[in-house]
Amino acid sequence: MSRAVVADYAQIDGVECPCGVARRAFADVEGAPLTLHVTEIRRDALVHYHKRITEVYYFLECQPEAMMELDGEPVPVRPGMAVMIPPGVRHRAVGEMKVIIVAHPKFDPADEWLD
Repeated sequence: MSRAVVADYAQIDGVECPCGVARRAFADVEGAPLTLHVTEIRRDALVHYHKRITEVYYFLECQPEAMMELDGEPVPVRPGMAVMIPPGVRHRAVGEMKVIIVAHPKFDPADEWLD
């Protein structure tokens, strides 16, 4: 990757994921070290984990009772907070919310595991 790359989320199709619907930027950029997702989390998000990917969730919008479940432990969250989730940590968002997710290395659908 030798040049700057611009992502326009209005032009990125949403894809279903265990959390809801994600728009993933830079997934198709050769050599990109990460992907940046804007994800609309559904109330029925599924517990999942990654074996290689670290994710950082930054909370843009969420309900007052929103939380993350991290290895079975509830962690209350609110807009303006971030949570870093290393490989192997089972996680899910609880409640409807909108988040930015940084995935490093870049997101790979083959590294999304459900129990």
